[in-house]
Formats: sequence, structure tokens, C-alpha cells
Amino acid sequence: MKIILCPNPFRDKGLKAAGEAQRLLTAAGASCEFCFPFPVEPSHLNTLPSGIKIKEMKAELPNADFLVCFGGDGTILHAAKDASSFGVPIIGVNMGSVGFMAELEQNEISKLKRLVGGEYAMENRMLLDVKVLREGRALFRSTALNDAVITKGAVARVIDLQLFGDKSRICNIYGDGVIMATPTGSTAYSLSAGGPIVEPMAENIIMTPISAHTLQAKAMVLDKNRLIDVVLPKNSRKTAYLSVDGGKAFKLYPGDTVQVARSRRSLRLVKLSDKSFYEVLNRKLERRIRL
Repeated sequence: MKIILCPNPFRDKGLKAAGEAQRLLTAAGASCEFCFPFPVEPSHLNTLPSGIKIKEMKAELPNADFLVCFGGDGTILHAAKDASSFGVPIIGVNMGSVGFMAELEQNEISKLKRLVGGEYAMENRMLLDVKVLREGRALFRSTALNDAVITKGAVARVIDLQLFGDKSRICNIYGDGVIMATPTGSTAYSLSAGGPIVEPMAENIIMTPISAHTLQAKAMVLDKNRLIDVVLPKNSRKTAYLSVDGGKAFKLYPGDTVQVARSRRSLRLVKLSDKSFYEVLNRKLERRIRL
């Protein structure tokens, strides 16, 4: 069994948690490789513990059985795109503040041995395919585990967006923007903007307006197979920005369409405990309040 250990070096300082996992898993009979979830400056590699060699994620994934992330939800989001491409299941060890997607806390690393013994369950999480169309051409493509967010710029102004489902008008949003989220992402930015909490194993597309100035624009839970078009009207004199899973913003111009649809791919998340979604949710939300 081959397991990729994927630490965020800024969360897992000195790769202590990942190193502990390597020792446990190796003793249990697994083979382990270290990969970072994102590019790291070469100078940072000089600070790694001796004996640890960082390899390229895409080179190691084709033959991997599991990928273990050490960090917060952001670390899992970085790794999810590559892991879903190769169908490799992910399990997260929370090294961040809340970590809704992480299965384990740092003091539960010993439970990773259950992977080798086959003592786990699997959850399939829905993904969204996101693309930007400009004059009929696709200029941007990405995949979202959490959400695709369309917002105004830093200037204090509002934007006008038109939303369509399968070419039928859903609503117009006049405000700060809109969030198109998966059930997994319902507890992220969408929740903060007033959106509903949706069980992560459900399959829906969640539309949540951000600070809407119109009473008709309300959060909606849409069918999983709906093709969503978010249009920046041609007569608008304002630009907007698209960010997928908190990534680098893509600038949108009047006439652009952001198309959002259920992806054919899904992400497999590993379950090692019998904790219910509601038990985990309440614990994480209480922690967020204390923070």
C-alpha cells in the first residue's frame, strides 16, 4: 500500500505531524512518500528534516492508494483537484483553526493505521466544473470542491448579475456578488453569507447572494443537474472577479458568462470514525465561535 503524505509546511512546522504519520504507517506495512500540496520556494526545502525527500504530486498519484493532508481546509482544497483527477481518496488531519473537511485532529494521528487494516469508510463529494465564456470562447476552466465566488472589486460599489438555470432566468442579483457552492462548501463562505447548511453527501448546487440589495435575491438550493449561467450584462460598466476555491481571481468583463455545472468527477474522502455530520458540525462551529 502506498500513501502520500501531503503536509502544508506553514501549518505543519518541521513536518512533525507528517513525520509521526510516516513512522506509524511504515511500521504498519505501508510505503510513504512526501509531496507538498502547492509549490514551495526552493529555499524552504533546505529547512526540512534530514531524510525527508519531497516528490512531485502528479508523479506519485497514479500509483497511490491514499493521500493524507496535514493542514486546514485550504490544504485539502489545493490537493483535491489533483487527487480527484486520479481517483485517489483523501483524508485530512486538521492543523488549522476549524477544518470542516478534516477527518482527524492532530492528536488522532494514530488512527491513520486503520488505513492499512482496511478499517475505513468512503464518502463521495460532488465537484463543480466552472468556466468563463467570452464571445463564445472558454477563457478559464477550473473545478471546485467548495465554491465558485463572483464578487465586486475592492472599490465600494455593487455589481449587477443575471442568473439563469438551463437558460431560464432564476433571478437578478444587485449587490456584492454571488456564491455557487457544493454541499461540502455550504459550511464555508456560503454559510458566512447567510446560505443554508447542506449535508455534504447530498448532491445540490447552492446559490447564495452576497449582501444583495434586492429582496427577491435569496439563497436557493438547486438541482444537481442544473446548468447555471451567471452573466455580467453587456451594458454594465463594471468589472467583477471570479475565484474558485479561494484561488487566484480571474477578472470578468461586461458580457462574460460564468458557467457552473456538476462535474463528472467526484472527490473521495476517507472516514475513520463513526462521528455523525451533525456532531462534527456542532463541534467545529463552537470552535469557530471561540476563535
